[in-house]
Amino acid sequence: MAGGGYDYEEGVAMEGGYDPSYVPDPVKSFVVHLYRHIREKNVYEIHQMYETSFHTLSDRMFKDTPWPSVEAVAQYVDNDHVFCLLYREMWYRHLYARLSPTLNQRIDSWDNYCSLFQVVLHGVVNMQLPNQWLWDMVDEFVYQYQSFCQYRAKMKNKTEQEIALLRQHDQAWNVYGVLNFLQALMEKSSIIQILDKEKEGLEQFTATDGYDYTGGSNVLKVLGYFSMVGLLRVHCLLGDYQTGLKCLLPIDITQQGVYTSVIGSHITTIYHYGFANLMLRRYVEAIHEFNKILLYIYKTKQYHQKSPQYEQILKKNEQMYALLTICLSLCPQVKLVDETVNSQLREKYGEKMSRMQRYDDESFALYDELFSYACPKFITPSAPSYEEPLVNYNQDAYRLQLKLFLYEVKQQQQLSVVRTFLKVYSTISLEKLASYMEVDVSTLRTILMTYKHKTHSVVADGKTISNADIDFYIDDDLIHVVESKTPKQYGDYFLRQIVKLEAVIGDMDRVKLE
Repeated sequence: MAGGGYDYEEGVAMEGGYDPSYVPDPVKSFVVHLYRHIREKNVYEIHQMYETSFHTLSDRMFKDTPWPSVEAVAQYVDNDHVFCLLYREMWYRHLYARLSPTLNQRIDSWDNYCSLFQVVLHGVVNMQLPNQWLWDMVDEFVYQYQSFCQYRAKMKNKTEQEIALLRQHDQAWNVYGVLNFLQALMEKSSIIQILDKEKEGLEQFTATDGYDYTGGSNVLKVLGYFSMVGLLRVHCLLGDYQTGLKCLLPIDITQQGVYTSVIGSHITTIYHYGFANLMLRRYVEAIHEFNKILLYIYKTKQYHQKSPQYEQILKKNEQMYALLTICLSLCPQVKLVDETVNSQLREKYGEKMSRMQRYDDESFALYDELFSYACPKFITPSAPSYEEPLVNYNQDAYRLQLKLFLYEVKQQQQLSVVRTFLKVYSTISLEKLASYMEVDVSTLRTILMTYKHKTHSVVADGKTISNADIDFYIDDDLIHVVESKTPKQYGDYFLRQIVKLEAVIGDMDRVKLE
């Protein structure tokens, strides 16, 4: 089946029928104008059509049916090969969002991505596309890979025809193929060298948001840039957090960058970066970044209410609050969190956080609940066993990551007891602390060494950093406690009061006086 055609037998039967060859006038107008704007490199108009017109038409005319097939619209765009690949990419994205794709369609979508990325990598692409579209390409590519792995892992109710198709198309959505495309886009675009030159003031990539104002194309460069975020996401789905963070190293996430020019990219980057750091016990780094992005969403979410991504923004916002709750329960450094974020956190998870500090069965159930709600949908990349009996294994990767996470939580249990005592004393003898904890001195030394190990982690450049708000050293069997103090910041308080005052004034302006 050609990508863009709809498979009636396997697909959902539509009310009133669906004719893939019928192109309504608004769709003709849409593809003709989009094609013209792409040829003219009119990024502003392309963005308007992609972000607004496409979604408006989808809501109005294709709520529960696919768009017209690519074969039907090709005649209106001079049968342009690259435009048809771009149209198919949107066609499949709409299909995944509104309907359930069949196995044939999943395979066809993979073939379309292969063709599209091959053109970008090896052809001459003289286009400027909006960052939003280029981000969506990478984002959807990874999402469809994740979706295919989940689908393939549910073997129990597969038909003989589906199993035969899976065997026949074993290269479709292969993990090496997915990683190779993202890696190839990153390397061919020379984006790492471009970002290095930018640090020396020899490039203007971030200043121009990745766009090329000299008549060239931004497609390969920006796809290469977003592929680094795509690689982070894929490695997180596979449970390889170290490699994921390594892929993101060329992007300085402490600064504004092209990744912040698209809200979806910004949130996806920080969500996966924070989650990877959480799993690697770099709690302070995760808290810092979750705090920044949650504050940003809090201040700007009203501007995205009409955006197609709005629901996803809210969902990721809630998931990151859950992850921040986990981080602060394992590494109680509330002083790193902005007051606005902290008050939202207390409202959502205040009661659960206090229960999570107890480290009993109930607290482990809460860690399990929050992790399960907020973690990525982990995948098993290997092909399934096609031998009888067929079993579902789509939950195996998630169960393994949950098991590793809860094992880490259990190891933290005794450390919370140590921390409680260290908070009370500035100096205490080993013997005295051992008697309080009802262990011998030798066991206490082991516990203290474990505390040191668990509150320190190795970062990307090989340095060891501390996640502890309380540290200590031992001199002649005497424990000396060192507590870090953060200077108070009053600016945020005044800013919050100003925002509240503006909201009150806005409410008063809306009140009609009789």
